[in-house]
Amino acid sequence: MQIGPYTLANNVFAAPMAGVTDRPFRQLCRRFGAGYAVSEMVTSRRDLWTSLKTSRRADHTGEPGPVAVQIAGTDAQMMADAAAYNVERGAQIIDINMGCPAKKVCNKWAGSALMQDEPLAVAIAEAVVRACEPHAVPVTLKMRTGWSRSHKNALVLARAFEQCGIRMLTLHGRTREQGYGGHAEYDTIAEVKAALDIPVVANGDITSPEKAREVLAHTGADAVMIGRAAQGRPWIFREVAHYLATGTHLAPPLVAEVRRALLEHLQDHYSLYGEFTGVRSARKHIGWYVKGLPGGDDFRRYMNAIESSSEQFDAVAAYFGDLARVGDRMPARGEAEETQEVDLQE
Repeated sequence: MQIGPYTLANNVFAAPMAGVTDRPFRQLCRRFGAGYAVSEMVTSRRDLWTSLKTSRRADHTGEPGPVAVQIAGTDAQMMADAAAYNVERGAQIIDINMGCPAKKVCNKWAGSALMQDEPLAVAIAEAVVRACEPHAVPVTLKMRTGWSRSHKNALVLARAFEQCGIRMLTLHGRTREQGYGGHAEYDTIAEVKAALDIPVVANGDITSPEKAREVLAHTGADAVMIGRAAQGRPWIFREVAHYLATGTHLAPPLVAEVRRALLEHLQDHYSLYGEFTGVRSARKHIGWYVKGLPGGDDFRRYMNAIESSSEQFDAVAAYFGDLARVGDRMPARGEAEETQEVDLQE
C-alpha cells in the first residue's frame, strides 16, 4: 500500500474513532500489526485548536510515521487552515472526515452531513488539497455510501474527489441514516473501486480474518479498515494481516503478552490524560478487554468504582495475572460485537 510518498507495512488499517483512537491507542494498534492508523477527528474551529481536548487529540509524541490527522468541519477555508495548522505540527497525511454519523456532528453539517451538499463537499476537498500541496502532504478522505438509502451519492462524490487530488478514499458501507445499525453493504464500495484509479479502503463490519478476505475479494478494495472490532482486541490487525498473507490462523495471543501491552497502554493513557481524566477514560478500554472473559463482568463493576490510577493499574495487573494461571493464551473469541458508542468532538 502506498499513500503519496509513504509505503505502508500492510493493508490492514485502524479506523479513526473519536474518543478512542488517541495516540496511545494508535500506538497499541500499530504494535499489534496495523499497517496504518488515523487520528480521532480534530476540529477545524480555530478557537478550539488550543483547547485541552484538541491538544490531546493532536498529540503525536513518539508515534511512528506516517502521522495521519483527520480534520472535521463545514467551511472550506477553515478546513484548509486546519490542515495547514496540523501539517506545521507534524501531520504527514491529512484525512478529511465526511463519514461521522453522530448527531452532534451532523447537526452542525459536518461529518457525513456534508454528503448532502455536494458542491460544498468538493470545495472542502479542493481547499484542503491546495493547502497541503506546497508541503507535499497527501490528502485522503473517509465517507459513507450516502446520506440515506434514497440518497446514495458515494460514486458521484468519489469521482469528484479523485479529480480534486484526493490520494486515497475510505468508504464505510453504510449510509448516515443507518448509523452503525443493520449490516454494511459492499456493492457500493466495489462500484467506487471499479471507477477510480486511487486506492480505495473498505470499512464496516470487518470483524474477523475471514470477513476481511471476503470483503477484499468482493470489493476489489486495496485495503480494509477496522474500527470497533479492535476495541479490547487490538491483535485483530496481526491476525487479519497474517491470514491475508498465508491463509492460516495465528494462535490467540499469550495472556502475558496482552497483560504487558494493556499495562503499558494504561501508563501511556495516564500520561496523556492525567490522573482524574485518565482513570475514568481508561475504564472503557479495560471493559472492552475483559468482556466475555472469566469473571469479567464482576471485575468491570469493581474496576469502575476505582478512582486512583495506581489502584486501577494494580487491579488490571492482578486480574490478568490470575487469568494467566488459568490458561496461557487468551480464550478464542467469535466475531467481535460492534455495539460501542463513542464520545465525539465538540
